[in-house]
Amino acid sequence: MLLKARTEPIELIALRYLDKRMDLHPNEKYRLSTLEKGFTGEVIFDRMTENLIEERYILDDLLLQVNNSYFQLDKVIIAKDGVFLNDVKYHEGDYYYESDKLYSANNGRERKNPVIQLKRSETLFRQLLQNIKLNHLVRASVIFVNPEFTLYQAPKDQPIILPTQVNRFLKELNSTPSKLDESHQKLAQTLLSMHHIKNPFSTFPQYYYEQLEKGMHCRQCGSLNTDINHYDLVCAKCGTHERIEKAILRHIDEIKVLFPEMKITTQNVFDWCNGKVSKRTFLRVLKKNYHAVGKTKDVYFE
Repeated sequence: MLLKARTEPIELIALRYLDKRMDLHPNEKYRLSTLEKGFTGEVIFDRMTENLIEERYILDDLLLQVNNSYFQLDKVIIAKDGVFLNDVKYHEGDYYYESDKLYSANNGRERKNPVIQLKRSETLFRQLLQNIKLNHLVRASVIFVNPEFTLYQAPKDQPIILPTQVNRFLKELNSTPSKLDESHQKLAQTLLSMHHIKNPFSTFPQYYYEQLEKGMHCRQCGSLNTDINHYDLVCAKCGTHERIEKAILRHIDEIKVLFPEMKITTQNVFDWCNGKVSKRTFLRVLKKNYHAVGKTKDVYFE
């Protein structure tokens, strides 16, 4: 039973939007790429766990705090024989493991060892269980899901599941009978109640409204080189068509992410979209999909 589904990180969404409207610093570009790959890997593993049978609680993308320390868990599977903490990685290429350190085989550079982070999360999770007076076996694993990933000298005594082992891991999990009781339900409800929506680890580049390029971008390739053709937004770069109402709503969501304090008004949406369509069209879409607050020229939409 999926109790908490995965959602795209707000940092990832914001960086995608900014990448279309400004020149990101190379470090910010790298951060965007890292977040994209990480989310891709998590979604892949989500699909692989969709067919788990028996009674299990699944919670995705948890951000918890214990003793003033935050920690993230990509996927928690609560089963009768234990609580599985899964840290999912989408690394690509050749790596090697040496003296508890992870290196890229391509350039010999040391990379962040996910096992160290996992062990920290596991320790904090055990403290959480002690705090709520529950006794469950905890099984933590780093799961590499990219088939293009190779780890040389992979240690047998570390909680690492390689791409060629993932299906076997899930098959073994699936073949184990699982009947949940009140303690499992209490744990699941506690984790849901402790989840933090705002991520203190998120970092956003500095940006200002005036510096961002205005216009309506293509939902497929992100190009701002678009035109209006009857009732469609048409991309001059890739040829994608999108109904104008859906395109407007997409750009309103963009404003809400990048400028959460900005009121959604006809004029603000018109300016953000660089006047691609008439104010009357923007007003019609806003009235249809949002609730109007105020009257006459001071009206805004929620």
